[in-house]
Amino acid sequence: MRSGNEPVTARSPLRMRFWLSLWGLVWAVAGAVAFSLADRSGWAAVCAVVALLAAVDLAVVTRHIRQGPHYQPGPDVPPYEPPQLPKGPRTR
Repeated sequence: MRSGNEPVTARSPLRMRFWLSLWGLVWAVAGAVAFSLADRSGWAAVCAVVALLAAVDLAVVTRHIRQGPHYQPGPDVPPYEPPQLPKGPRTR
């Protein structure tokens, strides 16, 4: 069922985001360590920033997964209804 409000009520595949964040975290940490050992401090810093971003995303996704069906409803839960706008005179 399409309602035209998908950007507002879209749901994220949290399990997929979890595994992609974990994968990115592992590779970014490995890159930071490898560049640090190779005396490439600039690239090591870039990898460390990416690792930090991946860790923050992983924490947010884990929190949303633990909050239950509000953030990760199953296929039997219909999309959220769009918020109702107050009715009144329209002005342009």
